[in-house]
Amino acid sequence: REIFGKCLEMVLSQIKDIVVSDPPDVIKHGDIVQLIHGMTSRALNSHDVASPMSPQHQEVSCYINYNISFPSQNLWKVDIVNRDTEGDIWHTIHSHVRLIHVNTSQALKFSGKQLPDWGFHQHEVVTDRFISQDDTVWNVEEHRYTKNSDDKERERDMVSAEFVPLQPTHLTFFQKMWELQYKMLLVNQENVQDHVYSSEPMEWPLMIRGIAYWISPVTNAQIHLIGNVATWYTATVCLFVYLLIFCFYLLRRQRLVCDISEDTFEKFRFGGELCVVGYGMHLVPYFFADRTLFLHHYLPALLYKILVIVVVLEHLDYVLCHVIKKKWIQLGFYASVIVWLLCVIYVFWRFSVFSYGTTALSAQDVLDLKWRDSWSFIIHSP
Repeated sequence: REIFGKCLEMVLSQIKDIVVSDPPDVIKHGDIVQLIHGMTSRALNSHDVASPMSPQHQEVSCYINYNISFPSQNLWKVDIVNRDTEGDIWHTIHSHVRLIHVNTSQALKFSGKQLPDWGFHQHEVVTDRFISQDDTVWNVEEHRYTKNSDDKERERDMVSAEFVPLQPTHLTFFQKMWELQYKMLLVNQENVQDHVYSSEPMEWPLMIRGIAYWISPVTNAQIHLIGNVATWYTATVCLFVYLLIFCFYLLRRQRLVCDISEDTFEKFRFGGELCVVGYGMHLVPYFFADRTLFLHHYLPALLYKILVIVVVLEHLDYVLCHVIKKKWIQLGFYASVIVWLLCVIYVFWRFSVFSYGTTALSAQDVLDLKWRDSWSFIIHSP
């Protein structure tokens, strides 16, 4: 059984007796311990086998069928890193510890890599011969134990103390909002190499792939990050239109031909400096980022790109009213803008079911909203 590090949930104890004495025995710097998984009673081992995602490191696993050809190597030495300030006793929260494998003298380490499907895409835990590094330092956030000697009562205590919730967690709107902002702003440093909803910066302007956040366990009601297609694509087109118009003006001005006044040109140029340059500054760095990227990384750049729509429409309105001065062209332009606004409202109404997740959807309803084959909406009920 491969060990993964979503949360290294182990019970520190003697292998034959997991009942805590009264008063409890403390674990000190230099103690030799075994790490027992509280639910399966399997000991944490490491041996001279390459880790699946980091072959330069040793595998960490739990197994119980020890034999002569594959002996157990399940002893770990506790090394309290900050014992000068926190003392020699291992405390929750405050103590920073390294777990040194006795047989190989390698340290338990978070590799930063993600296991494939068979590992449920959790983070990989390995041992590394280079001990003095940040990824080998561990911290216990919560300590739960049992004093029951009866096997069934002890098992019941361990189940109730399990960190992973056994029932669906119900969050309020503000809890969901806080978690969303927290995840986007602070908890996005994982070095995940592959994800079903990851995307590349080249895919963002055309919204090739969205992100699934939540789905109802009963119906196909779901929350999916998908933008307004009308706004998204119009902004992309207006970005190129702005660049074409700006280049046209520059070429004309090189020939000393000024189609618009200097004030109007400066206003149009300032819109480009603010919106187009801002868009590029928030998008281009992601092309060089060595990390897994998602559509929500594009949202700051998207705000600047939407502002380009305003810059282009305002300038076209000025040109039609003060340069071309043909009424029927102005009316056609205004009619086109009204039709576009109606399309934006319609698309918002159609896809609002993915924004709020309150509408029960049939499988056909979800398929009708799949306007691109690359959009991965979830269907698990008819």
